Amino acid sequence: MKKFLLFTIVLSGLLSCNSNSKAEKEIEKISVDVELIRFDKIFGNATIEDLPNLKREFPLFFPKRFADSIWEKRVTDTLQQQLNEAVLEVFPSEEKLEEELLSLFQHIKYYFPDFKVPKVYTATSDVDYKNKVLVADSILILELDTYLGSDHTFYEGISKYITKNMKPSMVVTDVATAYSKTYIEVPIQRTLLAQMIYFGKELYLKDLWLPHATDAEKIGYTEAEWLWVEENEEYIWRYLIENELLYSTDARLPGRFINPAPFSKFNLEIDNESPGMIGRYVGWQIVSAYMKNNDVNLVQLMRQQPEDLFKNSKYKPKK
Repeated sequence: MKKFLLFTIVLSGLLSCNSNSKAEKEIEKISVDVELIRFDKIFGNATIEDLPNLKREFPLFFPKRFADSIWEKRVTDTLQQQLNEAVLEVFPSEEKLEEELLSLFQHIKYYFPDFKVPKVYTATSDVDYKNKVLVADSILILELDTYLGSDHTFYEGISKYITKNMKPSMVVTDVATAYSKTYIEVPIQRTLLAQMIYFGKELYLKDLWLPHATDAEKIGYTEAEWLWVEENEEYIWRYLIENELLYSTDARLPGRFINPAPFSKFNLEIDNESPGMIGRYVGWQIVSAYMKNNDVNLVQLMRQQPEDLFKNSKYKPKK
């Protein structure tokens, strides 16, 4: 019996690998043109005399509500110049970024054929880490000064749980996050489960779109944090069930288990050992189980209501 079970597991794994390999070969054939404009470089090399032409060519970056004096000061600002230099040091060329975006856009288009490839701009934002990636219509803006490296001097004073993901390797992961939200139906319910499933769908899309990213990178964990949630998944699940939190609409729960934070808040001694966003991790496992045990397509998954999805997932935590 054990040999049969082992054979079944191995065969299932091989079939899955073959299926993924075939999909990847098809994805590589998808024609996608990535147009990336380094506005950060253009503005960094500009003088006050260049501003009228820049405003005409890139109105997107010059809102009319701001006086010209604002841009003139920014062009000559010492801190802005230091920021430009730091970005150029970390991102001297755009070749690697273009390759990563090409792969991501090919994957999105494979799974969602109606996806329209955006025009990509890179810029700086005075380290606005709450808006690292901006998506609007057919435009994608990447604020490169928010990806200089976790320990960069410009990030002094920003909490470590935030700066750990302010590094070059997270750019495309964050772009995937931004585009995933354009496909996932926002749940009407305000339960913890609904929010877990919402982010679980986002992370499941990253599984498909980012085949070379680690699971830790997809969710924004360190490898140590990922290991912790893997080892404690059963205990996390037991806590949520025993405390009847899945269907609770307590407004404090997102802050405890969903939102980015230095740790999750079980109100136990182990809190400081745990990473934040535990609810997203569990939601990811539930969505993955649902897709494994149900014959549905991605469009159906995106629309599936949280409670129905959970009931049909047959989710069991890792032991």
